[in-house]
Amino acid sequence: MSDCPLCGARSSQFYEDKKRRYLQCEHCKLVFVPKIFHLNQNEEKTEYDKHQNSPKDKGYRDFLARIVEPLRARLDASAVGLDFGCGPGPTLAVMFHEAGYRVANYDPLYFPDTAALKNQYDFVCATEVWEHLRTPRETLEQLWACLKPGGHLGVMTKLVIDVDAFSRWHYKNDPTHIVFFSRPTLKFLAKKWHADLEYLAGDAFIFVKNKPV
Repeated sequence: MSDCPLCGARSSQFYEDKKRRYLQCEHCKLVFVPKIFHLNQNEEKTEYDKHQNSPKDKGYRDFLARIVEPLRARLDASAVGLDFGCGPGPTLAVMFHEAGYRVANYDPLYFPDTAALKNQYDFVCATEVWEHLRTPRETLEQLWACLKPGGHLGVMTKLVIDVDAFSRWHYKNDPTHIVFFSRPTLKFLAKKWHADLEYLAGDAFIFVKNKPV
C-alpha cells in the first residue's frame, strides 16, 4: 500500500470500482487515489477546460457566496487576499473586488506566477481545489505559509462520510479528484497548524491561523 500523501502514515484499502482504487490513511483518515491512476497534466487540463465557470454565471456566484460572505463578515476593510487555484475564470476574486478587497490569483495551470505565493495575506481561499492536489502535504504547507497570523483560510471541498456513502458518491467519479478529506482529516490539520476550525456547511469551512502568544 502507498503511504499517505498528507501525513506519511500507512494506508489500507478503502474502496475500489471499475476505474480506480481508493486508499485511506490509518492516521489522518485522508482517502486518496494511488499515483498510478492519476491523469497526466495535459489530460487534467483537458478536464478543467470543460468547466465553464464565469463571473457572469449567477449560479456559480451563489455557490461561491457560501464562502465569500462568511469571510467578508470576518475581515477588515483593508484585508488583502489570495485565490489559490482560481482556475481560468477567477470569479471569486471578482466578487471580492466588487466588495472593495484586493485579491491576487494563483493557479498552477492558468495563473502560474509563483510570485503570488511569496507574499502573506489576510485571507486565502481555496474553492474546489483540495480534491485535486497531487502533493497535499507540500501544497497545504505552502498555502498555510501564505497566511498571516490571525488570517483566515476559507475552503470548499466535499467531505467523505463513510465507505457506504462513498460507493454512491458522484464526487469520486471525476478523474481529476484524487484526494478526499473528512472531518477527522480537517481536525488533524487544525491540530497540526494550531488553528481554529469552523464548519460553515458540509463542504465549506474556515481555518483561523492563531497569532503567537
